[in-house]
Amino acid sequence: MTEQKLETQGNPQPSGDERMPEKKARRRLLLQGNEAVVEGALEAGMRFFAGYPITPSTEIAEGCAMKLPKVGGKFIQMEDELASMAACIGASVVGVKAMTATSGPGFSLKQENIGYAALAEVPCVIVDVQRSGPSTGLPTSPSQGDYMQARWGTHGDHPVIAVSPSSVQEAYLETIRCFNLAEKYRVPVILLMDEIIGHMREGIELLNPEEVEVFDRLVKEDIEQAALPYDILPGERVPRITPFGEGVFYNITGLVHDNWGFPTNSPVKANRQCTRIMKKIDRNVEDIQKFEIDCPENTEVLVVSFGGTARSVKAAIEMAREDDYNVGYFRPVTVWPFPEKALSELADRVKHIIVAELNYGQMKLEVERVVAGRCPVTHIGKVNGTILKPNEILKLVREVSR
Repeated sequence: MTEQKLETQGNPQPSGDERMPEKKARRRLLLQGNEAVVEGALEAGMRFFAGYPITPSTEIAEGCAMKLPKVGGKFIQMEDELASMAACIGASVVGVKAMTATSGPGFSLKQENIGYAALAEVPCVIVDVQRSGPSTGLPTSPSQGDYMQARWGTHGDHPVIAVSPSSVQEAYLETIRCFNLAEKYRVPVILLMDEIIGHMREGIELLNPEEVEVFDRLVKEDIEQAALPYDILPGERVPRITPFGEGVFYNITGLVHDNWGFPTNSPVKANRQCTRIMKKIDRNVEDIQKFEIDCPENTEVLVVSFGGTARSVKAAIEMAREDDYNVGYFRPVTVWPFPEKALSELADRVKHIIVAELNYGQMKLEVERVVAGRCPVTHIGKVNGTILKPNEILKLVREVSR
């Protein structure tokens, strides 16, 4: 995939008779990251939220409780996180875009039903506003310790997409994209936030309704086809799904199943299904992946980071460049599937890579796998509930540049 710049540039205005009507001004608001997630979800068409209050994600549940009834949606506080995930699956199966939000301990409880959604191919969005752990940990402190859990949290080989924003504006936009990816590929999508972004307040622009690109799931109009929920139409890779109960009933199960949705012990059918649900992500990586690169040709040290920590990295790089250090950065926005092709190309150009993250080295493992010994990889992280500061990153840049 080519470098994907996240900042957009306005097109030059035509002159004379060719001048187009001015676009409607966008609304600007001062929002928390958690509040921006609610706005993005509503824009994407989310009309059902099930959750259980947990710091530092509670503002998402509060926002959904206030705003969903105003647009004909439903909010329900469930008895626990496992039930919340189950409720979202049920809502999605009947055709409603559904979301839940949590933090580390609740994310662990959701894993069983995340696996169910992955195998049954039920689209939904799970927001995990990470906090310091393990266990109850430091409930109000930032962390990025759920990175590996986002990919491997539930058992068995399963497809997953995870996205991590690093600003309040991006939290809003990436929430919309999460819903689109979930619907397009019939997969649970994780918005891997962190407390830094969740509780940060920034001015953002809300898109006008006509600017929002929304992908709605494809359905099977033919009744006979609709009775085969996992049968794929010619030329497509993801099965269309008709909302359950709309003219036809079919079977849904967490067991490996055939095209009718009924359990099967056939090795041939099991291999076909389990391979297909993985390939629908693997074969569409270029559509799913998103990343940010600032890596001039003379870059010697590359800093890899994601989420809220990337903000400190950018500040550190600005200071390093003022001191004439040749430093660049690489920030995955889509953190799963990991953008290994893009990073691999950068690894051939630089002399050293630093991975900065608020954990004990989780993304570092992926970076080391991709780099495969072509250059040294050094980690800087924290697990004490505090953030990485630009000066701390700058100090390491200086050390590895000697």
